[in-house]
Amino acid sequence: MRKTTSKCFRRGSLLVAASLVVLGMRAGAVRAQSKAPAGKLEIQSSSFTPGGDIPKPNTCDGEDKSPALIWSDPPPGTRSLALIMDDPDAPGGTFVHWVLFNLPASARQLPERVPGDDELQGGGLQGRNDFPKIGYGGPCPPRGLPHRYFFKLYALDTALNLPAGARKKDLEREMKGHILAEGSLMGRYGR
Repeated sequence: MRKTTSKCFRRGSLLVAASLVVLGMRAGAVRAQSKAPAGKLEIQSSSFTPGGDIPKPNTCDGEDKSPALIWSDPPPGTRSLALIMDDPDAPGGTFVHWVLFNLPASARQLPERVPGDDELQGGGLQGRNDFPKIGYGGPCPPRGLPHRYFFKLYALDTALNLPAGARKKDLEREMKGHILAEGSLMGRYGR
């Protein structure tokens, strides 16, 4: 009788231990899912290649028109898109060139020469850049080495409660915890 009880106890202990291992693995998987990094969006421009030179017409030395942008499908659950263009190489710190938000989740592109209006035709709002004005302000670095300009696209699980003219810092604050996917395109410009 003692041997049987002892074997049962060992088997029971093994089952409990195995169950705890499985539960621990599941808990780890849930934690990993809740802290999972945002998915990936691909963003491109017909105006320049990734890492390439931004053409003069898209800068303050030309027509100062926004470049055409196109991107991949955002993940399911996307309710809006946001875009920030900035220059981390500016002498005074990162300089913001463009802020857009509440673009429709169905949007897959922005045409060249987006007007500097508060509201975009087809949906979306524009924020204030560091020039400071509403809409796009092209690269305009001081003389010297080329600067890098990042076009960062975000797929969000909500529409943001921000007015037109909002700043980058306001947009980043409101996006926190709502980013489903993101992508970045970098171009260069020097004078």
